[in-house]
Amino acid sequence: MRVHLKEDAICTFLLLLTFCTILYVQLCQTSPRGTKEKNHTRPPIMSRDLPRRHPQIRLITHPNPRHISGIKRAKPVYKELKRSTIAPAVTYSSFDFQQYLKNKDERNYNVLINQPQKCIKTQRDPFLLIAIKSIVEDFDRREIVRKTWGREGSINGLCIRRVFLLGVPKNKTTVAMWETLVQHESQTYKDILLWDFVDTFFNLTLKEIHFLNWAAEFCSNVNFIFKGDNDVFVNMENIVDFLEVRSPTEDLFVGDIINHAKPIRLRKSKYFIPEIMYGLGMYPPYAGGGGFLMSGITMTKLSQACKEVELFPIDDVFLVLIALKCILLKWLAPEAPAISLWESMISLISRACVSWPLGSPFGTLTSVVRSLILNC
Repeated sequence: MRVHLKEDAICTFLLLLTFCTILYVQLCQTSPRGTKEKNHTRPPIMSRDLPRRHPQIRLITHPNPRHISGIKRAKPVYKELKRSTIAPAVTYSSFDFQQYLKNKDERNYNVLINQPQKCIKTQRDPFLLIAIKSIVEDFDRREIVRKTWGREGSINGLCIRRVFLLGVPKNKTTVAMWETLVQHESQTYKDILLWDFVDTFFNLTLKEIHFLNWAAEFCSNVNFIFKGDNDVFVNMENIVDFLEVRSPTEDLFVGDIINHAKPIRLRKSKYFIPEIMYGLGMYPPYAGGGGFLMSGITMTKLSQACKEVELFPIDDVFLVLIALKCILLKWLAPEAPAISLWESMISLISRACVSWPLGSPFGTLTSVVRSLILNC
């Protein structure tokens, strides 16, 4: 009896030992495999090979990214990168012909900032009015002009006045609080003219006719006008010397003449002009470049003639079309504009009255001021 009990106890012990051994072996086999998967799958996704090789593919094609916190956090970053680097930049056509045709007869815009006292006579009428095309964003260039060649005051005892011609910026968010800044600038210097048309390249013609109308109304007593850009340097002493021997009651319209210029038919060009708008194969000679001069009497005639001429997108050409209209109306002698243009071309080159453009205002200005050629 005792023998049987011992045998049963031994068998039970062996069975328990066998069961424990099997259980231990299985635990040893499953536990390393789970640890291996953890170490093999999760770290590569978070910080090793896969993100460096295919971060975008992994983020897009993972079957269940919501269960992986790293990918869930990286997903918005990927979307932001996609918007900033892959999406094509928005481009705008250089010339919207249809829009231009719709708006070409809209030429009466309100003046938002005016300087009606600019040409009020003190001891004598202003001799020269400097009118400079500018845009709202060019605060620094206007400041350079004010402190250098565009200073108001007197030269050879002759009165010099200055205005800047501005329109409303196309993208009003480019300059924060631009209206407040321009208002403050106007109150400080009293030289800002601002109209409520959008300031674009093809609206420079609007700037041209609005300035002519303004000058005819508020500066009809000025002897001469220099109209230029804010990226040029002008030797005003030479300009005054050039004008002193001329009569303000005679027609004068001078500048750097451009001959045999042809209309650009390439739609991608900045100067694209459709044939339906200008059918001739060549422009008449016109004054281009950094600026031009005209007498007060010529300014009055041009301001009247511009009402008889359809707007043209390129302002330099538009001015000569106005001059031709004046010739047809017999307001100008047929030979006067051409003679004046050629005369001015020789004068500007030989006496270095105008230098342009100033790509970097601060850098170029220093070298120009010290130039002996400009006789400054």
